[in-house]
Amino acid sequence: MAIAVGGEESVGEGGVWASGARPHEDLCTRTSWADARTALAHINKGRATGSRAALWVRTKLQWQLMQLGVFAQRHAGKVLFVALLVLATFCVGLKSATLLTDVQRLWVEEGGRLEKELEYVEKSLGEGAGTTKQILILTPKDSGANILHPRALLAHAAVLRAATSVKIEMFDISWSLKDLCFAPSLPEVEDYMIEQIFEKITPCAIITPLDCFWEGSKLLGPENPVNLPGLGPGIRWTNLNPQKIVDKIREIESYEGYEHVFSLSYFADFMKRAGITTAYQEKPCLDPTDPECPETAPNKHTKQVPDVGAELTGGCYGYAGKFMHWPEDLIVGGTQTNKTGHIVRAEALQSMVQLMGAKNLYEYYDQHYRVHHVDWSQEKANQLLEAWQQKFTREVLAETERLQNETRRYNMLPFSSATLGYLLRDFSEVPAFRVALGYIFMVIYACLSLAKLSDSVRSAAGLGLAGVLLVAITVAAGLGFCALLGLPFNASTTQVLPFLALGLGVDDMFLMAHTFAETADNTLIPYQDRVGEVLKRAGVSVVLTSVCNACAFFAGALVPVPALRAFCMQAALLVLVNLVAALTVFPAVMSLDLRRRHAQRADLLCCLPGWNRDQVVSLQSSSSAAAEEGRSWTRPHRPPPVTCELTKKNTVTRALPPPGGGTVTQVVMPPVAPRECWASTTTPTDPHAPSAPSLESLATTNSTRDLVSGEKRFSGVSRAWASVLNFWSGWSLDKWAAEVYGPAVTRGPVKAAAMVALLASVAAAAWGVSRVQDGLDLTDIVPSDTPEYAFLAAQQRYFGFYNMFAVTQGNFEYPTKQRLLHDYYEAFTRVNHIIKNDDGGLPEFWLSLFRDWLIGLQQAFDRDWRTGCITQERWHKNASDDGILAYKLLVQTGHVDNPIDLSLVSHTRLVDSEGIINPKAFYNYLTAWKSNDALAYGASQADLRPEPRHWLHDVHDVDLKIPKSPPLVYTQLPFYLHQLGDTNAITAMIHEVRAICRKFEERGLPNFPTGVPFTFWEQYIKLRFYLVLALLAVLTAVFLVLAVVLMNLWAAALVVLLLATLVLQLFGVLGILGVKLSAVPAVLLIVSVGVGVEFCVHVTVGFLTAVGGRDRRVVLALQHMASPVLHGAASTLLSSLMLLFSEFEFIRRYFFYVLLALTVLGVIDGLLFLPVLLSLVGPPAEVVPRNHPDRLPTPSPPPSPQPAHSHSHSGSSRRSGRSGGGGSRSSRRSGGGGSLYPRLHGGSNLSLTTITEEPSSARSSQSLRSSHEIVVEPQVVVETTTTPAHTSGSGEAHHDHHVTTKVTATAKVKVELHTPLPGSVEPTYRSSSSSTRRSSRRSSSSSSSSYGGGAGVSSPGSSSSSSSPSSSSGSGTGASSSRGSSDMEDESSPK
Repeated sequence: MAIAVGGEESVGEGGVWASGARPHEDLCTRTSWADARTALAHINKGRATGSRAALWVRTKLQWQLMQLGVFAQRHAGKVLFVALLVLATFCVGLKSATLLTDVQRLWVEEGGRLEKELEYVEKSLGEGAGTTKQILILTPKDSGANILHPRALLAHAAVLRAATSVKIEMFDISWSLKDLCFAPSLPEVEDYMIEQIFEKITPCAIITPLDCFWEGSKLLGPENPVNLPGLGPGIRWTNLNPQKIVDKIREIESYEGYEHVFSLSYFADFMKRAGITTAYQEKPCLDPTDPECPETAPNKHTKQVPDVGAELTGGCYGYAGKFMHWPEDLIVGGTQTNKTGHIVRAEALQSMVQLMGAKNLYEYYDQHYRVHHVDWSQEKANQLLEAWQQKFTREVLAETERLQNETRRYNMLPFSSATLGYLLRDFSEVPAFRVALGYIFMVIYACLSLAKLSDSVRSAAGLGLAGVLLVAITVAAGLGFCALLGLPFNASTTQVLPFLALGLGVDDMFLMAHTFAETADNTLIPYQDRVGEVLKRAGVSVVLTSVCNACAFFAGALVPVPALRAFCMQAALLVLVNLVAALTVFPAVMSLDLRRRHAQRADLLCCLPGWNRDQVVSLQSSSSAAAEEGRSWTRPHRPPPVTCELTKKNTVTRALPPPGGGTVTQVVMPPVAPRECWASTTTPTDPHAPSAPSLESLATTNSTRDLVSGEKRFSGVSRAWASVLNFWSGWSLDKWAAEVYGPAVTRGPVKAAAMVALLASVAAAAWGVSRVQDGLDLTDIVPSDTPEYAFLAAQQRYFGFYNMFAVTQGNFEYPTKQRLLHDYYEAFTRVNHIIKNDDGGLPEFWLSLFRDWLIGLQQAFDRDWRTGCITQERWHKNASDDGILAYKLLVQTGHVDNPIDLSLVSHTRLVDSEGIINPKAFYNYLTAWKSNDALAYGASQADLRPEPRHWLHDVHDVDLKIPKSPPLVYTQLPFYLHQLGDTNAITAMIHEVRAICRKFEERGLPNFPTGVPFTFWEQYIKLRFYLVLALLAVLTAVFLVLAVVLMNLWAAALVVLLLATLVLQLFGVLGILGVKLSAVPAVLLIVSVGVGVEFCVHVTVGFLTAVGGRDRRVVLALQHMASPVLHGAASTLLSSLMLLFSEFEFIRRYFFYVLLALTVLGVIDGLLFLPVLLSLVGPPAEVVPRNHPDRLPTPSPPPSPQPAHSHSHSGSSRRSGRSGGGGSRSSRRSGGGGSLYPRLHGGSNLSLTTITEEPSSARSSQSLRSSHEIVVEPQVVVETTTTPAHTSGSGEAHHDHHVTTKVTATAKVKVELHTPLPGSVEPTYRSSSSSTRRSSRRSSSSSSSSYGGGAGVSSPGSSSSSSSPSSSSGSGTGASSSRGSSDMEDESSPK
């Protein structure tokens, strides 16, 4: 049995008793935490100083939270039903979630310049336009080995040839590489047979180092040999010599019949311009012993293997040498050269098979007979490409296994854009198993950390289980809500957010569960207010941390990367949803657990009765139990089971000396005869028998519960188990923080060491920040045990090669500003990373190729003009094809209404002496070039938009009109980039290219660059700027939130300073761990501010709400907040632990390691550095007592109600009734209306702690007369003796209780008198001692009637004088009790 007896004081209407707060030491030492209204009342009465604004804000918040908790407890079932219905509705929203895996849409800055540029490209070319590549890289298995020998290239050729021969079956059609690949365009002819020959013989575009050797022709096919008229069957690129074919056709007499449909001279000129000569017939053979090796190969007869390094130096050329030059850096990697620049060593080879893009493939087959039975669409074209690429990859791996003898020394690494898409989709899938496992671990941890093995009733494992399940449902509902809002999901959402939200949500649950454990069993709090009391105390911190977290995540959305912006928005919304659930649903869950506790049921197994190690038996009757619970209604209550062996226990209550003050009660067991039912097993002579505690032991005791003795003697296993239970129940984080850690932190040497450590950590962090590099390796987002990972690692190591385009836009006069366009192209020569020709210049671009074609036509026309084959009016039969075409171009005026002018032939040039194409007919010439020089147009990769019109030249067509193409709005200039192995090199290149683009933008040429480096690496140019901006925004937001809620700029600034230190420390850890700075770590740095709030704000709030000096307040803050903070940190670590088992290195390095470092640093900063800083430069407390450094005056409770049989009509009783009535009104206003105040003793009207003298004028509320107060700090010993029950014959039990109370008090009384203000109401001089004596006598009489005796001695009264204020003091000793309630104040320690 535990009876708490202590001095309490009513602080006025609506005070602590009216609000139902716990009359505990918290009211004196953590007043604003327990009840801010009480603290504000102390300030209003002049007993303390402090921040009225902060207390007013906290009072309002506590009031609202109290009402919310009371409502949730009163309507727990309804709240749970509605909440679960709403959460389930939001969970349905997950069906509408969209998973975003498009890399471009994930990483390109939203609303930025790059996004607009990409939108312009997509609008001009269409989505899916261009080409896609299938890549194969060969590397040695022995790293560093040289692969420059024919064996490596032959193995590469064998695997690549097998992979390019694969076919797939889709839509009832067989598709091969020839059907899907990108192939150069050849001149169009009108003869169907010749057109079919060209279509079959035109190979796919394959970029490979094999093109330096004859073996490269084996990749070009065709699969079925071509039969050329006059040349016979069996024509393949392995034996095809284009120049010989042209010469042979000229010798064939039958060709004369084809002159009207096919111009051999035109075709020969085309081959000459394209550089098509002998193709592969004069290239060396890697295996000169191959029977198919041509006789014209330079090493055919010598049988000597070629010098591979020398052949690869400078790159390789395809069958059209002018347009198919593969740079050295594109096909050979890891090279070493000698003094002459020849390659002597290499570690990698790379080949690329170019396929059509989805849009190009769709348009190519749109009207084709092969898909007439299919609902052909671009989506089906994309499916077709992905299916072929997947089979290509599988075939490479299978062929590598089949050719084990040839390939055992090498790694064959395939890759495609489709593979990357599949990887991102796999990366974005929800890891259901890891999520479930993480939540199971969290459930286990919550149950273990909140369980009490020694007391199944007060154990809260079920509450922890329900809390974790609630967080899980809330996370699912929050994600569904995000899906309903249209926020797309991505890899960070599915892989990280479920664990991060779990950790943050459980933090709040632990804090509320910790507070619930402190208040749930406090019978002095009205039953219907206990859940509201939990919210009143812990809700402010929960709201504060959640709002700060949400602000941090919203600030993280300032980083303009779509993937991270969506992640931050979703995380912020999840935090807010968790907050709503924690303040509404979790209180309803607590109310159910409270009912279980009240029914004395076991935790988790609520159908079973509970048990505890040392049961405390109440001495109150059942009629007063309802009053103790504070219920305004009664319910049939099943009494707890009574054991056959009960123990008689006495209680000793003592007042503790300063600085703690207050009172504490111990229950002791004096020896009683064994025949009594409550007899103790301990004999009077037992040396282990419990004895009354000393005052020194009481002063170091945490709670009355810890003083309860009565341990039984066991042996064997039972004794060991009892020892385990004793240790488990006796140890707690709160006790450790209060007795060990808190006092240690406040010691001088520890403070000095902590400050040195803080400065050292900041210095180390600054060093680490200097080592942080920008970038994100693609290998981080791919599982390390996959072929794709090996490919990306090799590609990153050996080939820093990319292609880019310089795009020119509309609103530009291309015909008249050709010189500016040439200057723009030549300006890129200064970019070091752009590959140049052998002469140091750039390859030709579309305008230069267009101009060269026109120059060739002009030269042919000039020859025919000089020989008379062409005149101003006409051309003759012997005129050349190019001369006739030039004639048709020269007569174009460029005007739609008058398109032809023959007089222009004599004085107009297609290209003038300065290299400028005739501006007037520019678009007419463009139409002719695109159709009649198709190979050059395709090789230029210009992708002119709008696409020039189609017009095919025919020497027999006398129509001179050439259609005019529409003005250009989009062109692109291709470049090849190399030596881009790291982010710094790429960003430097981007700066150079952007500078050129800005320069010509100012000169009137709208342009921009595009390509993979700009799409994925341009974010790093402004990443640090956005990071600093977001950090400033989130720190400012946290500062404003703390300043508004706490109304303390000092505390807000201190917390923000420590949060900035945490960010710096985490940034330094990134450098130490080698984590590169990308958008993901940037967002985690921003999020660290919100997570750090969880570690700092709770301790800061505990420090501000405590009473006393800085060191004392630090100890109190750690005593009450260390446990929730550590549990929250553990839950965060446990929830993020599942990230460690992800198959993606990206998740492990960029999320788990960073979150691990964040949690560890947060705990160190929040529980070590912050307490030290607070003890040194912490802000003052929210309330500071005037007369006692470490505690506020203890409020007294309102008087106990009169027993039903009492009919006293004394003045003291009437005053008590009025006081009680006032308290009831306040209680109704605070949500506890109609509740019964708890009694210290059944049927007692005594208050053992105060002796009050009221001036006779106290009835006048407007009087300004003097008043005085008497403060008594007694040492009280209460001895309770209970006789055993006697059973009558009727079976009814009668209990006779004999209670003896002895009160010994030593008090020092101080009386203060105040002079009324001039002009106030005239004073009335009355003696206050008489009324006091009368009140004392009435109290003594009442006490004697209730307890059997007592005497009281009151202090003498004092008179007042109107001339000057005076004071007097007196002391007295005696024993007394009083039922009055008045304002009292502690003045001195007990004597």
